[in-house]
Amino acid sequence: MKRRSLLKSVAALPLMSLTSLRAATAPRRRVRPGDAAWPSAAAWAQLQQRVDGRLLKLDAPFAACAAGAAAPACTAALDALKNTYAIGDQPALTQTSGWQDAWSSQPSAYAVTARGTADVVAAVNFAREHNLRLVVKGGGHSYQGTSDAPDSLLVWTRQMNDATLQPAFVAQGCSDAPQPAVTLGAGAMWIDAYDAVTTRGGRYVQGGGCTTVGVAGLVQSGGFGSFSKHYGSAAAGLLEAEVVTADGQVRIANACTNPELFWALKGGGGGSVGVVTRLTLRTRELPETFGAVFFTIKAASDEAYRALIAQVLAFYAGALFNANWGEQIGFNTGNTVDVSMVFQGLNQQQAEAVWAPFLAWLGERPEYALEKPLRVVALPARQFWNLAFFKKYAPGFMLADERPGAPAHHGVWKGDAEDAGWFIHGYHSAWLPATLLAAEQQAQLADALFRSTRHWRVGLHFNKGLAGASAADLAAARDTAMNPDVLGAFALAIIAGGDGPHYPGMPDAKEEAEQRAQRGRERAASIGRAMAELRKAAPRAGSYVSESDYFLKDWQAAFWGANYKRLARAKRQYDPHGLFFVRHGVGSEAWSDDGFTRKG
Repeated sequence: MKRRSLLKSVAALPLMSLTSLRAATAPRRRVRPGDAAWPSAAAWAQLQQRVDGRLLKLDAPFAACAAGAAAPACTAALDALKNTYAIGDQPALTQTSGWQDAWSSQPSAYAVTARGTADVVAAVNFAREHNLRLVVKGGGHSYQGTSDAPDSLLVWTRQMNDATLQPAFVAQGCSDAPQPAVTLGAGAMWIDAYDAVTTRGGRYVQGGGCTTVGVAGLVQSGGFGSFSKHYGSAAAGLLEAEVVTADGQVRIANACTNPELFWALKGGGGGSVGVVTRLTLRTRELPETFGAVFFTIKAASDEAYRALIAQVLAFYAGALFNANWGEQIGFNTGNTVDVSMVFQGLNQQQAEAVWAPFLAWLGERPEYALEKPLRVVALPARQFWNLAFFKKYAPGFMLADERPGAPAHHGVWKGDAEDAGWFIHGYHSAWLPATLLAAEQQAQLADALFRSTRHWRVGLHFNKGLAGASAADLAAARDTAMNPDVLGAFALAIIAGGDGPHYPGMPDAKEEAEQRAQRGRERAASIGRAMAELRKAAPRAGSYVSESDYFLKDWQAAFWGANYKRLARAKRQYDPHGLFFVRHGVGSEAWSDDGFTRKG
């Protein structure tokens, strides 16, 4: 990026210093369409000119369905929901369609399709000057609906998706030794990063497991991928960011320049202190192989299932609690256990040898059967996100975006594709401390897991707890804003459920909608009971901000622990009047749930 020419263009726009911003009168209420203070048509036209015609007026995406589900425009809108890339390409949609009795996906009033930092500056200044609710969306995956707000101005960064390898990067103002890195636009998805860094570059960047998740949002929430036990969190890999703050200034944030802003971006939650426009992440050496292990075990009785849970925990503690293994094991209500683990740095024979003792234990006991047989897959690590490789050697593992003109590398894991547009009934998470894996504690955890599965499935995501990682990666994660609980956690327990897309305006008979809502509430209650049982083993466990309960009351402590006070100071420094708002984000306690009315 030609920074000099960029700043020249930005300088032509009206800017305010942080000092003058603090001196301004804090708004009590943001304006909505129909209010006297809502920007005039001439004002919107002026913004349209500033962003070179990239201001969009957004309409309800399923308005055509009012004429009937068979209407061609309605059919086309519904068909798009089968493709996560197609959903992401619609500024009026989010990847999650809503949450029962919490929020539903609704379009902003207007959106700026940002193609460069100057567009973001123009949108931020316009929102501040006209007292508008501002929303930022890249990937649009937020379960909490943080990239969604009706009556708002949306900064849509999806087209800022460039990826540039930096073989010898040094952060601005720093004198560190050069290191390999990748610079990514705020709208890039992780598949764009993996294609550039791994498939074409032969290195690794710590990112997310779902390929359509946005880079910027994941880094700002902390960010885990399948191999985080070996590579740490995405936030810990951030070397530098370009950020537009509430005063419209373009700031570089790294360990040497604006260090508090930089720290807040590393796990402090997206959309709270500024709009990230560019990120630079360090890259790492790639192992020879990545691989996966899949199978499902069925226990013949409750007693056998309780014993199986105990054996899984003991085996994990003894054989898998290290940097080689990640992903999850699921404990289901039907007395089954799903193993969906990944590994790095091992070949297929070595991975099979690790699991041999556990399989031998199963084989000696007739009360257990393999519902799905063991499958161990190893492949060259460089091909792990290569859609062309999977098309040729393992069809069905990864699904392509088949739309005309779609980038050739755009694929999504089959399991993730099934969640396109999903509607959440309940979602809880808890970081389980590694102390629970001590021999004298395992029985307590096994009992809690068993009781929990009487209500709902429990997934233990081992790569989302950093206990067992290297000392260097733990130190890097410690220097982020994330809840320190993650450092001592062996896994993030997730208990969640939902169903298919449920966007407003989709064809749905009133009776069917009422039945669906009642079913959703019943499922949410079961999910809550399941987590209540599990928390008896870890009553003070924190939660991961990106994967957590919408209705969480102690969210400040759960998401950030002792780091919240420092985050709040950074918020006051860079956004003293709360231009940037996300529900349950830093500083949001000063506002109503919708972010329109200041409390007190």
